[in-house]
Amino acid sequence: MLAFFRVVEVGKFIRIPLSNCVQIITIPVLINLKLLLRRPRFNLYHSIDGSRSAKISMPRKDFTVDGNVARCNRMITSLSKDGRIMEARRLFDEMRDPDVITWTSVISGFIKCGMIEEARRLFDRVDAKKNVVTWTAMVGGYIRSNKISEAEKLFHEMPNKNVVSWNTMIDGYAQNGGIDSAMYLFEKMPERNVVSWNTVVSMLAQCGRIEEALRLFDRMPERDVISWTAMIAGLSKNGRIDEARLLFDRMPERNVVSWNAMITGYSQNSRLDEALDLFEKMPERDLPSWNTMITGLIQNGDLRRARKLFNAMPKKNVISWTTMITGYVQEGESEEALKIFSRMLSTNGAKPNQGTFVSVLGACSNLAGLGEGQQIHQIVSKTVYQDSTFVVSALINMYSKCGELKTARKMFDDGMTSQRDLDLVSWNGIIAAYAHHGCGKEAISLFNEMRKSGFKPDDVTYVGLISACSHAGLVEEGLKYFDELVKDKSILVREDHYACLVDLSGRAGRLKEAVDFIERLETKPSARVWGALLAGCNVHANAKIGKLAARKLLEVEPENAGTYMLLSNIYASTGKWNEALRVRLKMKDKGLKKQPGCSWIEVSNRVHAFVVGDKSHSQSKLIYSLIRDLHSKMKKVGYEPNNVFLSDEYEDEDFSLI
Repeated sequence: MLAFFRVVEVGKFIRIPLSNCVQIITIPVLINLKLLLRRPRFNLYHSIDGSRSAKISMPRKDFTVDGNVARCNRMITSLSKDGRIMEARRLFDEMRDPDVITWTSVISGFIKCGMIEEARRLFDRVDAKKNVVTWTAMVGGYIRSNKISEAEKLFHEMPNKNVVSWNTMIDGYAQNGGIDSAMYLFEKMPERNVVSWNTVVSMLAQCGRIEEALRLFDRMPERDVISWTAMIAGLSKNGRIDEARLLFDRMPERNVVSWNAMITGYSQNSRLDEALDLFEKMPERDLPSWNTMITGLIQNGDLRRARKLFNAMPKKNVISWTTMITGYVQEGESEEALKIFSRMLSTNGAKPNQGTFVSVLGACSNLAGLGEGQQIHQIVSKTVYQDSTFVVSALINMYSKCGELKTARKMFDDGMTSQRDLDLVSWNGIIAAYAHHGCGKEAISLFNEMRKSGFKPDDVTYVGLISACSHAGLVEEGLKYFDELVKDKSILVREDHYACLVDLSGRAGRLKEAVDFIERLETKPSARVWGALLAGCNVHANAKIGKLAARKLLEVEPENAGTYMLLSNIYASTGKWNEALRVRLKMKDKGLKKQPGCSWIEVSNRVHAFVVGDKSHSQSKLIYSLIRDLHSKMKKVGYEPNNVFLSDEYEDEDFSLI
């Protein structure tokens, strides 16, 4: 790994935030956004909700009278826990008279290995021996497989139910958003335990029904540390952090999870000093405590203190490393993210997981670091994550951003023909790849193929699709797909979609339509929307609308030097030199300076970086000589340089050559 990271040390690169992730987990922009905000989530700090996901476990003691059966039961249970389910099944088939514990062990083993259909076939056999634990295990298996209707049907067929059965079904509803169904079942329960109450209190608090959660919390006949912690987490999530602290101070007993929940609450509400103060006061800290605090600092943009805390950790796990890598990628410091990943590999401790690979591949995408991306691909190919759809999609995105669209497409096609099932994330990844390269027709073709394969597009699909239409100038097609999106009530239209539509209209010069669309929005337009409009005005030299867009954009981002530069360029391109000068002077009075453009190329394992006007390269004379020759040839075919967009500081330089 000696040549692993060749980082450019000239200035800073353009920042492309991955998300608002750690969505949880927003990574190449579309892929990380998907991973951090939706799909199966990997949290960078551990859950405080101890009441969720009730597990079906075997009795600790086997009261089987027959010693041989008891020994077989122990072996089957052990094999199942180790994932050696087929060996467990063979042992089961060889038994002459397996008892109910044997049947339950094998069925639970298949469920644990994700083989729900095989578990159900055993469960439905005429000679099957079942008790309430067996039935509950089967219900829990369907819930784990996201088959809530099958779980519900089986639950209602149960001849006998105990409190664990009821809790399992209630938790299943809660996990799948069936809040009212869970409450209905809770009210019908013949008996409840503290887990029953914890499940519904946590569910209501997490979905925003905080007053109902508080009323139930007050009604609880007994509370444990999980009850208090769940309520604290719910209040914090709903912005009622001071009430959460009062509850925390009232707790009869606390554990490390309670402290972590309160620290997370302060971080979620941007009260970092109080979070750090509480962290310092903790009587004991575990790894999640450190990870929770570091995550909170990163989520609030305090990367410096997060790094200081990270360096002070007595021990780090994969979540610790992934948190820091993701933080640096989100802040646009992808070079540092790659350095941390290199350190992680050299420690011989924590091994990268799915989230690590997705984040570090995002760093390679931002830097267009093909060599580094290929090395990471080699590492991925030696792990169980090589078939992960999230990692494959991140690889597709990386190759696309590095200019290797053919390689990206090959990876996608290989997934189509291999045993690996491509999911919606993979389709979104390849559509986004074609969008990035301006291949609108190919993106549309893939979109149609995706639908024929039985996949329903989601919000991320439409971001890639409309963006592809925008970059390829396919205005009518883009408008058609946006209209299709709006009519599909199952998909939430986000600001990304609005920005894509404005960009589509702006690139095509239909600026008045773009303004009319923005004025009709029911929500306040974001900086991205106004930025897209301003960029369109810059391309088509529309000073009137450009002034409006710049004014609105500066209301949201008053310190954005790029906005002043674009507005000045628009005035200059229309011959309004006094206005252009006035904008430049205002920008200087505020002490704002636009970061100069930077480009780089890798030749023979060495990265050569160039900033605008840069003559520091050892071969700059030869480079400029070649550029002048190229410029001369361009002029012969009719090219005229446009110098009105140059900053004052570069006016004396011959930048028409660059």
